[in-house]
Amino acid sequence: MSFMIDRTIEPVLTDLAGKYPIVTITGPRQSGKTTLCRKVFPDMPYVNLEGPDTRQYANDDPRGFLARYAEGVILDEIQRAPQLLSYIQTIVDEKQRPGLFILTGSQQFEVLNTISQSLAGRTALLKLLPLSIREIPGVKGISSIDSLILTGFYPRIHDQKLNPTQVLGDYLVTYVERDIRQLSAIKDLGLFEKFVKLCAGRTGQILNMHSLASDVGVSHTTIRTWISLLEASYVIFLLPPWFSNISKRLVKSPKLYFYDVGLASYLLGLENELHVSRDPLRGNLFENLAVIEVLKYRFNLGRHSNLNFYRDSSGNEVDLIIEVGPNVFPVEIKAGATITRDAIKGLKRFATIFPRVPMGGGLIYGGNETQTRQDVRIYPVTGIHDMLASVGC
Repeated sequence: MSFMIDRTIEPVLTDLAGKYPIVTITGPRQSGKTTLCRKVFPDMPYVNLEGPDTRQYANDDPRGFLARYAEGVILDEIQRAPQLLSYIQTIVDEKQRPGLFILTGSQQFEVLNTISQSLAGRTALLKLLPLSIREIPGVKGISSIDSLILTGFYPRIHDQKLNPTQVLGDYLVTYVERDIRQLSAIKDLGLFEKFVKLCAGRTGQILNMHSLASDVGVSHTTIRTWISLLEASYVIFLLPPWFSNISKRLVKSPKLYFYDVGLASYLLGLENELHVSRDPLRGNLFENLAVIEVLKYRFNLGRHSNLNFYRDSSGNEVDLIIEVGPNVFPVEIKAGATITRDAIKGLKRFATIFPRVPMGGGLIYGGNETQTRQDVRIYPVTGIHDMLASVGC
């Protein structure tokens, strides 16, 4: 294993394994789940259930299979042998001991549904996304942002200095041919790939399923199913709208983002940094990078998403509403390197509508400086973690 960058989530994983008999880690394929588990638990046996022989053994003789690992085991891609979970439940109930099983899975709904039925109360749940900005070696200044948008955050690309276009192209083909076929019988894979590319063109925008159905040439029902597949396999993240007791009419549809901005860039046909800098969607891609970076910050601390966006029928909008107890911390995201008065206009308006913003607001932007203006904390995108820590998010 050449890739041994320290992951922020490591101490959280260690802590939970000392308290729960099972820890389950979900996340996209190639986000580093296997490497994380083997690094944190180097003496634990490791089994990959993607292997046909191993999977057949686990399916045919689950008791015999698990009996080989009396002192504990890492089971990779548990969704490939979900019937093991009932037997695992029996074992942990008998042994009453923490840290027996470390499970990973790359299909969140399937894994979590099965686990909620079999292992409720017995497992801690973690989500591991690809690398955060903090975890990538050598990312210092803002000069590398177009490079990050192009390259994305999959560990293997950074570890082995691979060509992102090649890796992300292979990733997409493998994903479509393997995961999607496991989850759903899609007859026309070409049409599905067209749909995924059209989703990339809607990054950072309100999801309009009717418009998407019309552009792809399939029914609204099909689009709804396909969106669920992309969510289930950690390709897209739907940011829900924020509601409170505000009387204004609020938007009810989510905004669409990709868990990895590099994959969105690949799907848009971007092949170098110049392409990124000139692309009309660069602002959307920058926003995608920032939103998912906030999500990584939460997940790496073992927390759930507490993120929403705000938009009312008059077009007033705030990119991120982060709930902090009974209060909220509104954040605007601007790709420009200059801070203009317009950049914080939405935050000021939001503060007049919703009074519980004692920590002020935040602005993530494409410049280098950290400063505070009119109760707004301004941070470069590389400083997102510092901004969130400063307000206890």
